[in-house]
Amino acid sequence: MFTTIALRTVLKSSTGVLRESGSLCSAVSLPPWTCSAALLSGPRVSCVAGSFAIPPPLRHYARAAKKKKTGPESQLSDLPPTMLKIDYSPVPLAQMTDDLVKRLLSLELASHSEKLQLKKEQLIAKVQRDENDRSSTEVQVAILTARIRNYQEHLHKHHKDKTNKRRMLMAIDQRKKLLKHLRLVRYDAFEKVCEQLGITYTFPPEYYRRVTRRWLAKKALCIKVFNEVQKQKAEQRLKMKQSLASADIEAAETKAINTQ
Repeated sequence: MFTTIALRTVLKSSTGVLRESGSLCSAVSLPPWTCSAALLSGPRVSCVAGSFAIPPPLRHYARAAKKKKTGPESQLSDLPPTMLKIDYSPVPLAQMTDDLVKRLLSLELASHSEKLQLKKEQLIAKVQRDENDRSSTEVQVAILTARIRNYQEHLHKHHKDKTNKRRMLMAIDQRKKLLKHLRLVRYDAFEKVCEQLGITYTFPPEYYRRVTRRWLAKKALCIKVFNEVQKQKAEQRLKMKQSLASADIEAAETKAINTQ
């Protein structure tokens, strides 16, 4: 009985609050679901002596613009746009044409491959032995350096390009082998190449292997087998020496008998 009376009072109070919220929403010209949610939420609305206070509107400020990530400086940035392409630079007639034709033949309207070819020629000119040198180790290192830097710039923008990443790693390994050979054969040329091309040569890391129980057992077995083999070889050498000594003694005895 007491529970039913308490339930009725709670329902009456809730219906009264909902009616007042509906009248308040109509007075303020707001949809009813927003007012009921605001009134029943609790801490946002204060009810004092039958008066309801509407919470101040929230200000949604605009998000700050994301800063673009600045990648490494391109190796082609030092090429002036007024420079002629590599195919037209040795032609004297291209220097005497008007400005429109020069612009068409300059790097301003050149493709990326043409700019990269010009950068390769500049790097080759720094390290080549003479004017006709096109196949020495220094020239190969210069060509690989230009190619590696081009791959690095591409992968900074497209980091999911696995094919070009694999090509870059293969080019880096090939350049390491050439630099290692050049360092052993001509150290002065190795220093010149690293200085002119801006290459930092680092030594390969020392051999490191993770020690496991299986590897330790295998190593102990290999050492045991090696010791047994060395012991057998020592016994065979001893037997060989003894047989040779006995043969020498027999030969000496037969020689002594024959002399008598």
